[in-house]
Amino acid sequence: MELINVLTRRQSVRRFTDDPVPEQVCAELLAAAVLAPSPHGRQPWRFVVIEHGHGRETLVDAMTDEWRTQLQHDSLDESHIETRINASTSRIRQAPLLIMPCVNTSVIDVYPDSNRQHAEYLMAVQSMGCAIQNILLRAVDLGYDAGWMCAPLFCQDTVRRALQLEQTDIPQALIPVGRLAVSPKRRAKRPYNQLMIRR
Repeated sequence: MELINVLTRRQSVRRFTDDPVPEQVCAELLAAAVLAPSPHGRQPWRFVVIEHGHGRETLVDAMTDEWRTQLQHDSLDESHIETRINASTSRIRQAPLLIMPCVNTSVIDVYPDSNRQHAEYLMAVQSMGCAIQNILLRAVDLGYDAGWMCAPLFCQDTVRRALQLEQTDIPQALIPVGRLAVSPKRRAKRPYNQLMIRR
């Protein structure tokens, strides 16, 4: 598929069919991810493939408790909280393939001052975004669809404990992958010339 067609077709899918995603497709998605640029060529990433079963349910249960507490602090009524939680957890539970990209801080440079250390971490996060985009585009190229859920950012310690990850693995997102079941409502994109600044 031509690149512009892949870019145009990519969309954030929330509902998938039950068709499994073959292991070879998962391998090709991650092979595309590691082609992304990274600071100093270090590839400061890990990709957790979360299987159906106990591990995924443990993750959902832990995240649900955290989300509920956070949403209650937003003074939302209980029915609204449950609606939001159910929508998110069903996406996680039902995804035929679920990938969680993490920034791996064990391989980034260490500086004596906080400003440079923060910049180093941001470079790792930016490169993680590039790796995620590669996954999303390769999925479309292979005839699949995907989403981008940033929920782990709001409960990183909880997610890390639930999946028994190292302290140096910082969860960034959840990427559900599968065959499209329901087309999402697409938001209009602002044209580039509204986002451009010339100096």
